[in-house]
Amino acid sequence: MSVGTIILIILVIALLGGFSGIGGGPFYGTGYYGGGALGLVLAILLILLVLGKI
Repeated sequence: MSVGTIILIILVIALLGGFSGIGGGPFYGTGYYGGGALGLVLAILLILLVLGKI
């Protein structure tokens, strides 16, 4: 596996983990914009992976 694929897998797991209801609701403990930031980073890395930059 390439480094980009490993990073993408880790970010997907982090994003899905943020949706767990344990501890007070979605993205509990990630701050006000935590979930959006994880989604944005995931989208950027996915685009870079598709374009072959990673």
